[in-house]
Amino acid sequence: MNNSEYNKAEDAVNNTQNSLKKAADNVKWKVEELADKAKDYINEKRANDEEAQQEDWLDRVKNNVSDAWDDIKDKANDAWEKTKDAAEDVKAEWNKKTN
Repeated sequence: MNNSEYNKAEDAVNNTQNSLKKAADNVKWKVEELADKAKDYINEKRANDEEAQQEDWLDRVKNNVSDAWDDIKDKANDAWEKTKDAAEDVKAEWNKKTN
């Protein structure tokens, strides 16, 4: 039996893994940056003679995380479909060889 179909499935899984790692690495605000972003937020409010509010700050963080989650979810969905398709190709190839 030709291993090319198995190789395609393995490549799809590897591509999925790499895609998800890249998406996680590309999150807009990394945890290390949150303290700096919080300071910037407080300074922005001070400069505008406004009171910095925890809820307002948390809303900003929530919106950023929500955007990042949408990006990761899209990549995970795409990876799922590609991997599923590759697995179905392997199954079809196996069925042709054994029937």
